[in-house]
Amino acid sequence: MDKTKVAVIGLGGIAQIMHLPALKNIKDVEIVALCDTELGKAKHIAKKYGVKHYTNAVQMISENPELNAVVISAQTDAHLDLSVKCLESGIDIMVEKPIARNLKEAGIIVETAEKNKRTLMVAMNNRFRNDSMLQRSFIRSKEIGEIFYVKTGWLKSRSSSQSWFTEREKSGGGVFIDNGIVMLDLGCWMLGFPEAKSVSAVSYYHNTKNIEDSNFSLIKFKNGAALTIEVSWSFLRGGEFFYCNVFGTEGSSSINPLRIHKNMNNELFDITPKSIKPAANVSKNSFEFQMKYFIGTLRGTNKLVSSGREALTVMKIVDALYRSAKLGKEVILK
Repeated sequence: MDKTKVAVIGLGGIAQIMHLPALKNIKDVEIVALCDTELGKAKHIAKKYGVKHYTNAVQMISENPELNAVVISAQTDAHLDLSVKCLESGIDIMVEKPIARNLKEAGIIVETAEKNKRTLMVAMNNRFRNDSMLQRSFIRSKEIGEIFYVKTGWLKSRSSSQSWFTEREKSGGGVFIDNGIVMLDLGCWMLGFPEAKSVSAVSYYHNTKNIEDSNFSLIKFKNGAALTIEVSWSFLRGGEFFYCNVFGTEGSSSINPLRIHKNMNNELFDITPKSIKPAANVSKNSFEFQMKYFIGTLRGTNKLVSSGREALTVMKIVDALYRSAKLGKEVILK
């Protein structure tokens, strides 16, 4: 097969540090063009990769009809317009998380992808961590029984220092739309995406005004399972803390580091494979695997994961979560 021809729109840190190096290392990929609203940035990075540069996405699409796919890593308020333009032009896309600022925008993107029969994948690289994938494989094989509770959290500094990141009308929210949505997606993935029943959330604004810098949420599902999420940019603690703990009727599993415990004859055993060692660079590896998987999906060798429909399910919960925090009470999903 010919190489998959890809462009990237939005050349911030994620694109420069993760997406572009990952694309460059895939032999079946040709990077065709790069686009960013800042001319200097677009020109400099495009020169580094020896490709064409643009500041206008519509122009880039029209001048490169051979494009197969676009990776969209622009700021969140641009996701809707850029996604729709690509999809209506017959181009498959991978969109950085969050898919959009809110449920309404996410719905338009998903409907456009389905109407035009294009692939839409949302970049949730933490699904592609080696420990996350191993954890889910144990869950799917019923090693720890039926899952009834997942406890997740990510305590870290905010992902970008750019001013738009703290402007709600551009970002869609604060720490939850940044880090919480990742843990929500991961928790729902571990649970198999059951239908949510209700959401209770609390937000704090210790170092921010218009967006939350800490959030703590409980999601109840119609199958009886529950998911809790804690995320913060401002906890006064040392270092970053990322975790996903899963509890089943026959045992439990946790990541960072990976641990599997199973109840056998009323005694709890550690069944974590001894041969598994933590990867040297978990985050970088997850982005590389995610990109390879996306390209494999386009080439027909992989089944689509982190789909638009799953993103829509997540955004429905996010919408309810922000309403719950604002109203100060549990929100029932319909």
